[in-house]
Parts: sequence; C-alpha cells; structure tokens
Amino acid sequence: MTNEGIDLKQYIRSIPDFPKEGILFRDITPLLANPEALKTATEALCADFRGAGIEYVAAVEARGFIFGTAVAEKLGAGFIPIRKKGKLPSKTESITYDLEYGTDTLEVHVDAIENQAKVLMVDDLLATGGTMSSGCKLIESIGGQIVGITFLIELTALGGRAKLAGYNAKSIISYD
Repeated sequence: MTNEGIDLKQYIRSIPDFPKEGILFRDITPLLANPEALKTATEALCADFRGAGIEYVAAVEARGFIFGTAVAEKLGAGFIPIRKKGKLPSKTESITYDLEYGTDTLEVHVDAIENQAKVLMVDDLLATGGTMSSGCKLIESIGGQIVGITFLIELTALGGRAKLAGYNAKSIISYD
C-alpha cells in the first residue's frame, strides 16, 4: 500500500521460521518505529470508516491495542479492550474458540458499550480469522453493532476472510 508516497510494505520485516519452523512471520516493529509509516498506517486503517458514526473501536490484545487505540483517537471514538481470560477486573462476557492446537478464551466487560452502538474492529493481522470472528461475536453478544473490520495486513492464502463473511472487512497490505 502506498499512501502519501510511503510504501508501507517496506516497513514490514519478514522473519522465516518464527515462531516455529515453516512460518513466515510478518514483523510490524519497523513500521511502528517510523513515525511517518505509523501515521500513514493509522490513517489508512481509518480511511474507509470516517463519517460512519463509529462510537467505539474494539481490538484484541496485544498488537490490536497498538492500532486500535490510535484509530479510536483519530475517529473520536471510545476504545474497548478484548482480553485473554482472567485479565479484566469487572464482570465479563466470554467466548472460547478453537486454535490450531487447542482452544483460547477472550473476554470483554459486559458494560463496555451501549446497546446497538456502532463498533469498528481493528487488528494488525488477518490470518485464519478465528480470533477476529470470535471478537466480533463477543462484541455483538454485549449489544454492539459491527460496522466494519480493518486490518493492517492480510495473509490471503490462509483464507481468514471466509470466517468474516457478512462483515465489511478491509485490509491495507496483502500477502499471498
């Protein structure tokens, strides 16, 4: 993606065999370290949702928080953290979903949003789609209306977009 003369892909480092053999990890830390690339990425994540009446931005820990809070600030919206089980201090709603090997559980405060509030979901990466799909279901279970989903990077070969059918999902950078 090129925006304002910046090719964001040049700030994504590819690390082979991380975290395990056969995985090509897309490392965003060089992008985060460059102020212009970070600004451009944040603006691009907001672009399709300006004027959509977004009231809240929600994101799953940890890298989703990096972009989620910045997008919320730029859109004039509140931020809702979706966390791993046991990390939130008040009453929560939870969802358990399947991983490649085992399961994981996400939680959100039950009083995080007002009923039918417009929510934009944000994450750094769309891979298989399981985490984002679960995050959307969780937000909907507490009364949120998902207006859209925006990702910095999409790994298209993993087919994660199929799990997000019915949602308005956008990505800035794609890799096969």
